[in-house]
Amino acid sequence: MNKISVIVPAYNIEKYLPRCLDSIIAQTYENLEIILVDDGSTDNTPKICDEYASKDSRITVIHQENKGLSGARNSALKIVMGDYIGYVDGDDYIDPSMYELMLKAMEENDADLSVCGYEQVGEDARKVEFSGETYILSKEEALDAYIQDNRSFHIYNSVWSKLFKKELIDGVTFPVGRNSEDIMYTGRALSHCSKCVFVDKPLYFYILDRAGSIMNTKNASRETLSKFANRRFNDEIPFWKEQILLFKKEGLIEQSILAEYHFYKRMLFYYIDFRNRGMKEEAKRLSKNILSEKNNIALVYENDFVKRGDRARMKLFLKSPSLYYRTVSIYEKTIIPLRNK
Repeated sequence: MNKISVIVPAYNIEKYLPRCLDSIIAQTYENLEIILVDDGSTDNTPKICDEYASKDSRITVIHQENKGLSGARNSALKIVMGDYIGYVDGDDYIDPSMYELMLKAMEENDADLSVCGYEQVGEDARKVEFSGETYILSKEEALDAYIQDNRSFHIYNSVWSKLFKKELIDGVTFPVGRNSEDIMYTGRALSHCSKCVFVDKPLYFYILDRAGSIMNTKNASRETLSKFANRRFNDEIPFWKEQILLFKKEGLIEQSILAEYHFYKRMLFYYIDFRNRGMKEEAKRLSKNILSEKNNIALVYENDFVKRGDRARMKLFLKSPSLYYRTVSIYEKTIIPLRNK
């Protein structure tokens, strides 16, 4: 019977950790190795970790100085004994049947990667419909769905909605000292997989905008907004670019060009997002970065798969970022409300 190693990083989440651990312990697939990493917590998280380990022999606890999310996961990866590896963030929780369903789908279809649907939990949670079906995807199909953020097969970059065959990610670690570290990890896994299964059920429950999270920028202080911007400029954008280079290196040329197209679409979204948050300097910095790649953008947007509307939007942005923002603002305030009536 195959063993699943579940890696749970935990840092100052005493309020959320018991619910998370209870959901893992209650899994209908019982052959688990649960590696709990207390990453230098200063609240009751270390005590909670030890208490759960004393009650369940499947739990191993690592106490370490704070190394961040990547460092915590890497510490666990050094000692994993399972045939499959899954990740659960310590402030989230999972459905009792999650790992049983994901592993069954992998074994029945000889896949080396399984992805499940997830549900947001919180005030601003997005509602998603799930088919309940399991879909079999080739490497190319999985990559296309991932790159395009296809809502039919929502393969998100985060590792927590996935189950990896150990051989698929052997030797792959997370970059320490960086955020958005999952982008490259998932990109590598998808570029190396032979087959992927997508279980279209909400098996993972993601806690949205936890207090203290850097992603919770609603009514945020200038300091928090600065961290938010640094994360985008120093981590997210470089990782998306690195992923494009990875696809090229792996000989996935069509996917790399598609990834460039969606990268530039994402940059336009970031620009609007910065402006809407009143982060004008950050928006200006980003617009300069985009404009400096005008020649490459022209080459990418020549491809037949580029939508006509996207061509128009990019053309307007390259002509005048400010005019682009005003146009989008008018569209969102007038056209979209009319369509929703």
